Amino acid sequence: MPSPYRAIFAAPGTKGFSAAGLIGRLPISMVGVGILTMISEITGRYAMASALTGTLALAAAVVGPQVSRLVDQHGQRAVLRPATLICVGAVTLLLVAAANGWPDWTLFVCAAVAGCVPSVGSMVRARWTVIYRDSPRELHTAYSFESVVDEVCFIFGPILAIGLSTTWFPEAGPLIAAVCLLVGVWLLTAQRATEPAPHPRTQDGNRTSALRSPGLQVLTATFVATGAIFGSIDVSTLAFAEEQGHKSAASFILAIWAAGSCLAGIVFGLLHLKGRTELRWILGVCAMAVSMIPLLLAGNLPFLAVALFVSGLAIAPTMITTMALIEAHVPHAKLTEGMTWISTGLAVGIALGSSVTGWVVDAAGARTGYVVSISAGAAAAAVAFAGYRRLTRPAQGEEPATDGDGDSTERQHGDRVA
Repeated sequence: MPSPYRAIFAAPGTKGFSAAGLIGRLPISMVGVGILTMISEITGRYAMASALTGTLALAAAVVGPQVSRLVDQHGQRAVLRPATLICVGAVTLLLVAAANGWPDWTLFVCAAVAGCVPSVGSMVRARWTVIYRDSPRELHTAYSFESVVDEVCFIFGPILAIGLSTTWFPEAGPLIAAVCLLVGVWLLTAQRATEPAPHPRTQDGNRTSALRSPGLQVLTATFVATGAIFGSIDVSTLAFAEEQGHKSAASFILAIWAAGSCLAGIVFGLLHLKGRTELRWILGVCAMAVSMIPLLLAGNLPFLAVALFVSGLAIAPTMITTMALIEAHVPHAKLTEGMTWISTGLAVGIALGSSVTGWVVDAAGARTGYVVSISAGAAAAAVAFAGYRRLTRPAQGEEPATDGDGDSTERQHGDRVA
């Protein structure tokens, strides 16, 4: 491991909570595709399977920020363990209902309750922020490492879930995902020394949502469109591979996409970039948008794999920069909630993007589905440009926060304050 990555693990407890976070985060990429595979294997009803995964994603988008808000107020251990038990119980009941042919409405109720799944990635990033808040270089590397872990999960999670459900038994994918979530959260919350201190509601300003921050509103809205990119590419790639007669290759092609992001994240973490974080972020969003265009030109699976790999190179650096901007625009007492709103935006976008793309693919073919990806990329860039001025303004009424380069946001934009 390169020396900047070794350096961040010199702090006590970092290896422990990172390992626990990896286990607890793996289900994020397993549950949805696991349920999709399970329902299609048991009933053959793809529409039903898609509706269930969409319900789970939207429920997580609604409930997830509220769980993280409670975490900021009461601490990770006090909130995550009960929330995880509820989520795992709902997933277990969903598996029993599917296996025994219970009425469809019971499946949707279980999927909705399972939406209280905690954002483990946000919990781990919050711990890194507490440790390296005053060391911007190390915090940048830590955020880069977390983005790499995200991509590793998205490379292996779907392959594992699909493989378990198709070769073992249909319920195996989501079942193992639930076990990983339970084990990961329990190991994470057992590590009290690195747990961020709670900020009770009685403190001034803590009754309002982190989403009241203008900067966070721009980031979240942009990531709704970004999520639509991800959702559309998943559906279009699966359909395109099926049209080419190699449906099973879809998971490997999507893994190549994630590998591109993983590689970019590793390299980005080694860099110490200068300049404005906001400008770097908007360039990343635009790069994602432009990289969608070659997908529409793909005539075969090898060309598509190369195009997706190149597209993936823009993802992790943009995500890393986003986390740095959240740290600058959201008060420390609401940091976990602020990070979760990004995941919420992605979840909503994925649900919308996959639904629209499914309709487009049915009507006009798999390759046309990438038109949705291009449109979502253009929308993300448009929102980013429209909200750029909000990101260049310091957070009002909060203690100064550092950006990814170590300069105080207030100092960096003092001319605007004046």
